Amino acid sequence: MSEVAADERVLCRLADIPDGESRGFSPAVGAFTGLFAVRRGEQVFVYVNSCPHVGLPLDPAPHRFLDAKRSAIICAAHGARFRIEDGECTSGPCYGESLEAVPARLDAAGQVIVPAEAGL
Repeated sequence: MSEVAADERVLCRLADIPDGESRGFSPAVGAFTGLFAVRRGEQVFVYVNSCPHVGLPLDPAPHRFLDAKRSAIICAAHGARFRIEDGECTSGPCYGESLEAVPARLDAAGQVIVPAEAGL
């Protein structure tokens, strides 16, 4: 198992997110806002779970961040659509704004690692 630096934390294992799906995560200790991840093969895209329009969480139910075709991230409150690859809003009240991306890396053990302060 590879080492996690003091300024990082393990979000989950890549295998915990089915390919083509999303998963939400509770806020880190001391944080108010959780994170979510979308898996595309061996890539994972991680964002802060907060719509840039009014700051509400995007998911209407646990782990439900994607549209029916699993081709875009959707805000349950206002229907805004975001590209999975970069979090940019392509339609809705926050058009042109973006979700807050979280740098993520995969270690040799297949763990998704993010900065410790992500979501603070």
